Amino acid sequence: MTGQAQSQAVAEPPILLKTLLRQRHWQTYSTFCAEYDKAAQTVDRTLMGKWPSRTQLHRWLSGELKGLPYSGHCRVLEAMFPDRTAEELFASAVVEVPAPRQEPAPLPAEDGPRFADVTAVFSSRSAFTAAYPPSSLFDGATRISAAGLSLNILCQSYPDHQLRRLLDGGTHIRCLFLDPHGQAIKAREAEEGYTDSGLTTLTALNIGILTRLRTRLTSDAAERLQIAVYDETIRFNILIVDQATCVVQPYLPQARGVDSPTFVISDNTAAEGLFPIFDQVFTSLWERSRPV
Repeated sequence: MTGQAQSQAVAEPPILLKTLLRQRHWQTYSTFCAEYDKAAQTVDRTLMGKWPSRTQLHRWLSGELKGLPYSGHCRVLEAMFPDRTAEELFASAVVEVPAPRQEPAPLPAEDGPRFADVTAVFSSRSAFTAAYPPSSLFDGATRISAAGLSLNILCQSYPDHQLRRLLDGGTHIRCLFLDPHGQAIKAREAEEGYTDSGLTTLTALNIGILTRLRTRLTSDAAERLQIAVYDETIRFNILIVDQATCVVQPYLPQARGVDSPTFVISDNTAAEGLFPIFDQVFTSLWERSRPV
């Protein structure tokens, strides 16, 4: 292949389906199958469990498929992404993502505290990650604290080798998962409509990713990776980086975490700020957690 042909191959955008799956953090096979079944239930219950094999899904996402999948697959995919047709999903295209909210014009001094230390607001997690990719949050960080459900932003969206590089370089990381063997995660699955323990499976998988990583670290680096679980009603996903940036998502009733609004807080010294509030929420959860 000539240099020009290689350049063209590299520049070829992925198919839209692959991009949308990554935006929603559905790219792992188990998560894709769980979402496929949820959509199939709304279209035709006989299609539940008829998801593609791993090999088929790879062909779909790599662009190797000529034409479209069987009609049953197309119906389910269109239910998963109701604003897209099957033809659009299998076309090479760059998906448009919502732009971050523009910073408002300065308010009169007496109105300033209304916004406290919130510096950005996004309508969903996918909109947030488009504006703040994990590499921009974590590369070069010295301290990361994360609490939530499955912590996909660390375990699925940030490569293992980069996590290892951070830990080897002295970064301290605390990860607090909803206990996959507890009652709170079962209640959350029921609320979101999971019937196949999808959240439990994903959370256990992510904990396993980190515990396996920890076994490959030096003793000093392994001590800097702390993993714990808690079994309480989940209210927030909290990410704190270097005590300078705090990202918060509430867990809404009957809505997946990826669909929740996301708030970025960037000043831990603001007198009327939210940063110390959520820092304390994390600390309190951590103190009640059980180490893994």
